[in-house]
Amino acid sequence: MKIQNKKNLIFCFIIAALIAEQQNKLIAQTTLLKESVVSESNNSKTFNGKVNAESNNNFSKPRNGNVYVIAHRGAHVGIPENSLPAIQRAIDLGCDFVEIDTRMTKDGHIVSVHNTTIDAYVIGKTGKVKDYTLAELKQMDIGEKIGPDWKNTRISTIEEILQLCRGQIGIYLDLKEPLVPELLQIIHKYDMESQIIWYIPASRMEIIKQLQNLCPECIPMPDPGTEKNIQEVVSQINPQALASDMGQLNESFVKTAHANNLKVFVDEEKGTSAEWEQIIQWGTDGIQTDDPEALIKFLKSRK
Repeated sequence: MKIQNKKNLIFCFIIAALIAEQQNKLIAQTTLLKESVVSESNNSKTFNGKVNAESNNNFSKPRNGNVYVIAHRGAHVGIPENSLPAIQRAIDLGCDFVEIDTRMTKDGHIVSVHNTTIDAYVIGKTGKVKDYTLAELKQMDIGEKIGPDWKNTRISTIEEILQLCRGQIGIYLDLKEPLVPELLQIIHKYDMESQIIWYIPASRMEIIKQLQNLCPECIPMPDPGTEKNIQEVVSQINPQALASDMGQLNESFVKTAHANNLKVFVDEEKGTSAEWEQIIQWGTDGIQTDDPEALIKFLKSRK
């Protein structure tokens, strides 16, 4: 009986040793996996320790060749700008982004109106957007000036725009007024942080940093001005993309941006085939245009 107990005890010790050995192997494998993940994470950082834009890229492939098409104020040729019909037209055309402008009403709602006043959009009305309530603005017809087909078209709220765009088209948000917390409250509601790029001049760095602090997953797109400012912008906020215009853009600008893993979106100036071709030859990633239909046709003709 004593011999049998001793054999059982030895057997238990052997089993326990085998289990301990397997646990140690599992721990070692887990440690190696963690070290591998950390190593990959470190390798994806830039010289200043921030996550590299290439490794944190939220941009899907352009829909029309190799260039992103941004519909400036929607596809508004013959349609009221910044309106839901202009945005729907941009979606129907297959644009990658629609550009919208953001302003606050007297009673704290955010609407998409480019100008500070409604003078250019409404017959018989004048005044600043901020001096009207949303209800008052919604009574105004912004389609009547364009033509009878667009009569009774209304100013769009940002919430209406997000509802229309979600999952269908990216948004190029031109931050006309410093409304970061207010906009984020709406954007979080629709889980659209990665679908929106924020145009903010680099001269408003405090606003860009506010956006990054409040929403690390959001995508600021600063305009650095001249090429010599790119490195400073990268060192401060390390964005994924830069905005520019034809007054500043050239091949060297694009090369410097790309060397820092940044995409470049530019506002057209003339909106001609010759200008588009030059922009593309410089390697620019996206074009903001007033005639997205014509730009898409041009891009398809180059394939």
